[in-house]
Amino acid sequence: MYNLLLLGAGKIGYATAMLLGRSGDYDVLAADIDEVALGRLAGEANVRTVQLDLSDGRALRRAMDGRQSAVAACPFSLNPAIAAAALEEGLSYFDLTEDTATSKTIREVATSAKPGQVFMPQCGLAPGFISILARHLTAGFDRLDEVRLRVGALPLYPTNRLKYNLTWSTDGLINEYCNPCEVIHGGRLMEALPLEGLEHFSLDGVDYEAFNTSGGVGTLAETLAGQVRNLDYKTVRYRGHRDLMAFLLDELRLGNQRAMLKEILERAVPITSQDVALIFCTVTGWKRGFLTHVTDARKIYHTELFGEPWSAIQITTATAVAAVVDMYHNGVLAGRGLLRQEDVPFESFITNRFGRYYETSAHRLGGAAAAFGEQHV
Repeated sequence: MYNLLLLGAGKIGYATAMLLGRSGDYDVLAADIDEVALGRLAGEANVRTVQLDLSDGRALRRAMDGRQSAVAACPFSLNPAIAAAALEEGLSYFDLTEDTATSKTIREVATSAKPGQVFMPQCGLAPGFISILARHLTAGFDRLDEVRLRVGALPLYPTNRLKYNLTWSTDGLINEYCNPCEVIHGGRLMEALPLEGLEHFSLDGVDYEAFNTSGGVGTLAETLAGQVRNLDYKTVRYRGHRDLMAFLLDELRLGNQRAMLKEILERAVPITSQDVALIFCTVTGWKRGFLTHVTDARKIYHTELFGEPWSAIQITTATAVAAVVDMYHNGVLAGRGLLRQEDVPFESFITNRFGRYYETSAHRLGGAAAAFGEQHV
């Protein structure tokens, strides 16, 4: 049994514990300050729980005793201290953060890793799987031109003017909408403004919009710098969402009052488990002298797992982190220090017992054309 410490028992932590515990190969110790969250894991196979204030450094280190890896499925503000504790205690470290500043801190911690100890931030859908997929699609090109990443976690049945329901961390959502975005434009690695770069497109008969958001590209822009003319990551929403968010963030200036914005969103915008994760990646470049375009597009819907409903964002995020942990445990991923998402072999990921959900649960749209409309910068 591989001894794992899971920090955070919310929706994603719960799902990750279920996947790993029920596999029969992991002994999971789930830690959270919330007794109710821990109670949902009571009686789960190969899962034990401990009530723990994750900001308590001493208690955190005690929980790490005897564990081989730690997975941080908690607020990103706690991740730097968790990574530092993992370094000291000799654990490998995995997290789900999309916060770029936090990820840079983890990278600094990773430079002091011991032999065989790895640090792998951003192990979810975006950042995470989207970089694994994009890197896979770039293989075989003699020269790259453009890489476009589009991801959205959307309600299946939007009923409000935002055409959106909360499916993910509200703090993470606000970060994505407010923080600078890494892009490559004209061959130069630079920052772009969030909510800009608005475009409209149709896919599988549904009209969408996409716009710049922070964090989703992970380290891929840095990895491909100097190799591609243009690269960007945009979040997908139903049409009209972006303008309403721009009104809240810019004109009402709630982008500078994030605690208030979080309270408003969580009070007024309901959560839903009836969602769909849209994943769309295109790569353009030259192969054997021809300008060539390849696309991978898929939708993953909410479904029932282990006899209970799981949202699409639970499925895509929990299976992604479970897959890379499993690949590391089984020697498919190895090294010392930082592991980037784009270093993960796509075929190994998609055939992994957890990563396969991206294949078996997906409504594949790879042969469908996406009709992109005018872009507004």
